[in-house]
Amino acid sequence: MALSATHIIGIVLTVGLLLVIGILSGRRVKDARSFAIGGRGNSWMVCGIIMGTLVGGQSTIGTAQMAFCYGLSAWWFTIGAALGAALLALVYAIPLRRSGCVTLTEIIAREYGYTAEGIGSLLCMMGIFISIVSQVLASSAMMTSLSNIPMLWAAVLSAALIALFVFFGGIRSAGLGGLLKVALLYISSIAAAVIVWQLTGGIGNTYSALEEVCETPAVATLNDLGSADDIHQRYANLVGRGLLKDVGSGLSLALGVLATQTYAQGVWAARSYHQARRGVIGAALLVPVIGAACTLVGLYMRGHYITAEEHQAMLAAGEALPEGIGIIKNTAEVFPRFVLDCCPDWVGGIVIGTLFVTVLGGGSGLTLGAVTILVRNVFSHIRKKDGSYLDESKTLYRASIVVMVVMAFVVSQLSHRTLINDLGFLSLGLRATAILLPITAALFFPRRYERRSMTIAMIAGCAVMFIANSLSLPADPIYWGMGVELLIVGTAKLLKSKRFSTGS
Repeated sequence: MALSATHIIGIVLTVGLLLVIGILSGRRVKDARSFAIGGRGNSWMVCGIIMGTLVGGQSTIGTAQMAFCYGLSAWWFTIGAALGAALLALVYAIPLRRSGCVTLTEIIAREYGYTAEGIGSLLCMMGIFISIVSQVLASSAMMTSLSNIPMLWAAVLSAALIALFVFFGGIRSAGLGGLLKVALLYISSIAAAVIVWQLTGGIGNTYSALEEVCETPAVATLNDLGSADDIHQRYANLVGRGLLKDVGSGLSLALGVLATQTYAQGVWAARSYHQARRGVIGAALLVPVIGAACTLVGLYMRGHYITAEEHQAMLAAGEALPEGIGIIKNTAEVFPRFVLDCCPDWVGGIVIGTLFVTVLGGGSGLTLGAVTILVRNVFSHIRKKDGSYLDESKTLYRASIVVMVVMAFVVSQLSHRTLINDLGFLSLGLRATAILLPITAALFFPRRYERRSMTIAMIAGCAVMFIANSLSLPADPIYWGMGVELLIVGTAKLLKSKRFSTGS
């Protein structure tokens, strides 16, 4: 089914509304600091900032895609994100606000020096940048699945919209846009869940349809589903991919949230600690509901659609396509195809427009976080010809945004075959491994760990995490990365204590 005029109108109106909000809110930005942290908003503004980035392409399109492939374990993405937000509100919010900093790496600089800050900034920026690339890929996949636009031009348009969303209003644009997105996402999610329920008559019928499709010999062989027990284990089990794998994925999300600049900016943007905590807790409560709805959509689609690859396997085996089963090009089309085929046009227009807002708004929030680190922790140390340092300005922030999205576009073209979720987990794991341990130590255990060991631990932990990811070692790579960090810092602390004891 192709896009109708009603679909197109819904997309244009939704995306246009968010752009207008960004432009209008940008008029309230008076200086560089208010561009970065927003001018002290209330709890709703904080919730919008957090939700505006937490709920992106992975929480919606990626969750439905993973549910299509792995069932209930897809819910771990939003569960982990909610746990991270709860920890941010209940444990980290007060120390972060008391620090008086504007970036997470500034906290590292005060405790461990500029070398550790520079390394942490580069590693953290790399992690956030990977997520920006994943948002460009998610948006591009949506555009190509809904129309005949080439992937190249879809990526160009995606990158341009990400820049425009945040260009005019900084963090206030992300916050107000996030509030609008929360409302639209809930309307869209509830509508999608209600439609699935009406089409199937309940979760039991959804699983029955899923089992019938997965028991088809060619589909079962291609997906390593040898029996009904295999199907139930994969799709009806919250830890269907294995306890360590799925819990590790949730842990990566939770720790990644704590180590992400954009979410910390949400805390700093509030006018008080209480406003910050209420806003972040609100986001923690809202996110899993959206994940549950997107998981339900993925399960429904698994029972009513097969991929083009599965269809080719059926043809090769001489099997006929079951009656009433549709075909999608790839699993990234799960949510968009559901909207086109199963929703009324007027509902579909709102949902598609909201998904574009979701993906592009998430990318804009991540872009602002990365750019804030770049401007405050890298550019601010650059000397000009007169010996002074480069000043922060709105122009510098905005120029950096343009450069960042152009780079994301280029990298997306080089990695367009990579799974969106793979990039997301790598991004969050890298952020957590890079800076969470030194930040936590600086906030809660100041002056207890030496600079050299912490700096070495940051580098070694990220290197080991990349190796674990490349070699597909058991469990989630974050276990390996942060385990090495704790080992290095703990060993250095122990050796220092022994030297002190021996010297005394």
